[in-house]
Amino acid sequence: MTAAKSRVAIVVSRFNEDVTRRLLAGAEAALREQGVPMAQVDVYWAPGAFELPVLAEAAAASGRYRAIVALGCVIRGETAHFEYVAGEAARGLGNVALAHRIAVGFGVLTTDTEEQALARAGGPAGNKGFDAALAALQTADVLATLLRAPSRD
Repeated sequence: MTAAKSRVAIVVSRFNEDVTRRLLAGAEAALREQGVPMAQVDVYWAPGAFELPVLAEAAAASGRYRAIVALGCVIRGETAHFEYVAGEAARGLGNVALAHRIAVGFGVLTTDTEEQALARAGGPAGNKGFDAALAALQTADVLATLLRAPSRD
């Protein structure tokens, strides 16, 4: 793998930043644990979870990244806004992964309360940022194997 394609992009939402900064810390810890130098990690901040797919799309289209980790937090409120934002973020990130054949780790929390979010951002329920980064690296490894596998014709 070339040095350029060993880079990892992290796209992270500023909305609910007290939670997303913890997810980011978890993602960075997972990458370090897996031997990815922080000099090979680029972090891009989005205003909210809805904007994560467009940043992931730009990162994927650049051709510079082995994997992308998307981090955000959508907390249910009193309106249907939650469903639209969470659903579109998930759909958009999935579309990026499929269109570019790139690993996109999904670390967008969808919770009913801030307490639930904090529990999943380094609290008793672990750190879903860590999990998303690990999943992205594992998927990138499998994709690399599949894309260089010889044909069975």
